[in-house]
Amino acid sequence: MTQIVRTVAQMREHVRAWKAAGQRVALVPTMGALHEGHLTLIRLAQQNADRVIATVFVNPKQFAPHEDFDAYPRGEAIDAEKLASVGCDLMFAPNGAEMYAPGFATAITVSGVSEPLEGAARPQFFGGVATVVAKLFIQSQADVAVFGEKDYQQLQVVKRMTRDLDIPIEIIGAPTARAEDGLALSSRNAYLSAEERAAAVALPTAMKTAAAAVAAGGRIDEAEQTATAALKAAGFGQVDYVEVREANDLSRLGPGPIGQTPSGPIMGRILVAAWLGKTRLIDNMAVA
Repeated sequence: MTQIVRTVAQMREHVRAWKAAGQRVALVPTMGALHEGHLTLIRLAQQNADRVIATVFVNPKQFAPHEDFDAYPRGEAIDAEKLASVGCDLMFAPNGAEMYAPGFATAITVSGVSEPLEGAARPQFFGGVATVVAKLFIQSQADVAVFGEKDYQQLQVVKRMTRDLDIPIEIIGAPTARAEDGLALSSRNAYLSAEERAAAVALPTAMKTAAAAVAAGGRIDEAEQTATAALKAAGFGQVDYVEVREANDLSRLGPGPIGQTPSGPIMGRILVAAWLGKTRLIDNMAVA
């Protein structure tokens, strides 16, 4: 059974006992509405630590006023059952006041890697992510944290913040968990109608085609344009971005072929955000 704690003091009591016994502690931050993708993160954490804490907190600081904070799916009891099913040791489920005491006035900004893509579409987002993740790292005093590559830009922001602030925690990126048809598992998939869910497979298909074209020496701008057209043809509405970026700092690549460095090909990543009905889907894939 996964034990639930709601205060930092309670979580730290467990962590102190584990570390006194010489055990390594892993952290898996989530916003709940857990699915198989989250459980793969727990399993990876278990491979890299003796004890695993999953955090469940819908962070208001990463939502803009017009976004779906109140509508974001929640189900703590179901989340706890899923964590118990994979043997997660502890679930940290604080309320808003525990995370952000009255008068809370601190924010963390990670420049550069946070600015394009999601940072341009949702300017408040990564500041909220960086602030809450830094708090969770400090609160838990974990040795390792696991994040999914599904939110690839978020992973790069967290890595940069951790390096810049000398936070003593190892960051592990987990490959994106996908359904059999290739769609990335996401809490937001629950918003899709049956018809939209069937159309959504066009997203990973378009990414895969574009990534292969670029890896074969094709022009980046042409691959991006072809992928955008494929999404539109499949029924997607607004396409926020389809871009090939450098894999680590997310600097812009193209418009021509991906290019070389003295040590070999530039490592690229194709990142996509597009709307299917009222649901905004994001995904990414290595260009290899």
